[in-house]
Amino acid sequence: MVQNVKNDQLKRNVSGFNAYTMVVGTIIGTGIFFKPQAIFSATGTASLGLISWVIGCFLGLCGGLIVAEIGAMIPETGGLMTYIEKIYSKSLGFMVGWAQMVVFYPIRKSASAVVFGIQATALFALDEKYAIPIAVGLTVYLFIVNLLGNKVCDYSINIATFLKFVPIILIIVFGLFLNTNPVEIKLFPVTVNTHPFFQGLSISVIATLYATDGWINITNIGGEIVEPQKNIPKALIGGLLTVSGVYLLINIAYLRVMTPSEMAASATVASDAAGRLFGNIGQKTVAVGILISIMGSHTGFTRAAWRIPYALGVRDWLPFSGWFSKVSEKTQMPVNSGIFVTVLTILSTILLPNFNVLTDIGSYVIWFFYTLAFIGLFILRKKWADVERFYKVPLYPVIPIIGVLGGVFVVVSTTIYQPKIALLSVLLVVIGLPIYYFKTKEHNDLADDIRRI
Repeated sequence: MVQNVKNDQLKRNVSGFNAYTMVVGTIIGTGIFFKPQAIFSATGTASLGLISWVIGCFLGLCGGLIVAEIGAMIPETGGLMTYIEKIYSKSLGFMVGWAQMVVFYPIRKSASAVVFGIQATALFALDEKYAIPIAVGLTVYLFIVNLLGNKVCDYSINIATFLKFVPIILIIVFGLFLNTNPVEIKLFPVTVNTHPFFQGLSISVIATLYATDGWINITNIGGEIVEPQKNIPKALIGGLLTVSGVYLLINIAYLRVMTPSEMAASATVASDAAGRLFGNIGQKTVAVGILISIMGSHTGFTRAAWRIPYALGVRDWLPFSGWFSKVSEKTQMPVNSGIFVTVLTILSTILLPNFNVLTDIGSYVIWFFYTLAFIGLFILRKKWADVERFYKVPLYPVIPIIGVLGGVFVVVSTTIYQPKIALLSVLLVVIGLPIYYFKTKEHNDLADDIRRI
C-alpha cells in the first residue's frame, strides 16, 4: 500500500535513521527543560511529579505504538489528517488538518520560540523586551532552513540532536552519580493538602504530554520516507523509548539537585540545576545546549507543519488551494504553505506570549484527534482485515484501549480544570467548518460524509 496522496509532488528521500532522529530531535526540545516548573507547581511532591512523568511517557509510547501500525498502512503526506480522513470521513480529516494548520503547529512553534527568546535574553543578559523579537527571528531563520530542502533539514536536526544530548547527559551523570551535595528525594507523602490530587495530576499530565509530544510529526512526512512500512514503526518506537528513558532519568537527576518547591519556583530548572552542579560557566554551557535543543525541535516541527496546508491544498479543501499545493521546483518543499504557517506562528508569538497557555491549547486540541485515531485502529482491524500488516501493535487490544482512555482523560480533565483553554481551543477549531462547507459543496463531499454518518 505504498502510495502518495493523489497529486502529491513530494519525493521519498528521508531515510530511516533521519526519521528516527527527527522523532527524538523533535520531541526533546523545550519540555524537558521548562515543563518541570508546571509539573511540580501542580503536584507539590516528588512522587506525584514523577508519576506524572511516567504516565505522560507511557501514554506517548502507547500513542506511538498505535500510530505506527496505522502509519505503516497509510504512508502518505499529511499523517494524522490522512488517517482520520480514510478511517472516518473527509470532513473529519479536514477538521484535523485545519486544527493542526491554524492551532496546533503555529501555537506549538510559537511556544518553542518564546522560551528560546526568554532563554537567550537570560544567557546574554539582555533586556526582557528583546525576548519576543528573538523568538520571531528564530521562526524566520527556521523558515529559511526548511526552505533549503529535506537534506538541510536532516543535517540541522541530526546535528542539533547530537549536541542537545551534551547538557542532558551532563545533568544526568553529575546529578545522579557525581553530585557532592545531593538532595534527598522524598517519595512520601504522595500529595499535600495545598495541591488537590486529581487536579494536580490532571494539570501535570497535560504538561508531560506536551513534553513527550512531537512523535506524530514523522507521520506528516510519511509520503517522503523511504520504505515507510519498516521505517515509520522503527522511528516511532525507537524514538519514543529513547525519549522516555532520557526524561525519567533527567527528572530524577533534577530532584537530586533541587527540591520540588524549588523546581516549582524556577522557570529555568535545567539552567538552575546546572548552576548548582557546575557553577556559572557550566550553567552557561548548558544554557547554550538548551538553545540548540530548542532549535532542533523547532526545525522538526516546522518541517511537519508545512505539510499540513500543503496536504489540504492538494485535496482542494482550502481557499486558494492551488497556491497552498505548490512546491519549489528546486528543493521540492511546499514553500507557500510554509509562508502561511510562519505568519501564523509570528502572530501567535506576539499575541499570546505565554508558554504554558500556548502549550496547553496545543495539547488539548491534538489529543482530541489522537483519541479518534486510537479508536480508528479498531475500525481498521475490521475494515481492512485482509490488508497485509508489516507491523502490528503489541498486546492488542490492551495498548489501544489504554491510548483511548488516556486521550479521554486528557480531554475531559482539561475541560473540567481548564475550561477557558478548552473553550478557546474549540472555538479556534470550529471556525474551519464554514470554510469546509463552502469549499466542498461543489464536490458533494459534505453530502457523502452525511450519508456515511
